[in-house]
Amino acid sequence: METKFLTPVLSVSAQISVAELADLAQAGFKSIICNRPDGESAGQTGFDEIAKAAEALGLQARYLPAETGKVTDEQGAAFGKLMDELPKPVLAYCRSGMRSTTMWALASASNLPLPGIIEAADRAGYDLKGLVRRTLNGGKTPVEVADASHDVVIIGGGAAGIATAASLLARSPNLDVAIIDPADVHYY
Repeated sequence: METKFLTPVLSVSAQISVAELADLAQAGFKSIICNRPDGESAGQTGFDEIAKAAEALGLQARYLPAETGKVTDEQGAAFGKLMDELPKPVLAYCRSGMRSTTMWALASASNLPLPGIIEAADRAGYDLKGLVRRTLNGGKTPVEVADASHDVVIIGGGAAGIATAASLLARSPNLDVAIIDPADVHYY
């Protein structure tokens, strides 16, 4: 198991096993947060088994599961509360470490500068550019009106995207069609 350092008090990792807990305790970790729902994949060690073994080694263990790609604002806030309460250093884990990193970023949005959050995640191998707007909004999903609205949005500005737009416009000339080329998207 490879732990990835985010802050002096938080590291993240992929799924851990009971056999790895002694090494984590020896490495100095005091607490573990599981961000992976039980039963997400075959052969996955469940949280209850991890928690029982962790507590036998003097580690505190907490369960804050999130579905892949669906970390909520509330989960980010709950992660921050756990980080405030638990003995440190903490190891948070999920399938790959991305959900744990996302929760940390949302929890940290109100007290750390955005570039520092993005850089720490990047150093650990996690791309959080998709969270920029939420992070800038203090770790909450922006609820304002969308930046733009179109009848049809085509993702991909290559030949196929352009041909699709041309075909749609030939059939319905008043259609509002937008083409987004992922290579031209910039995050601020």
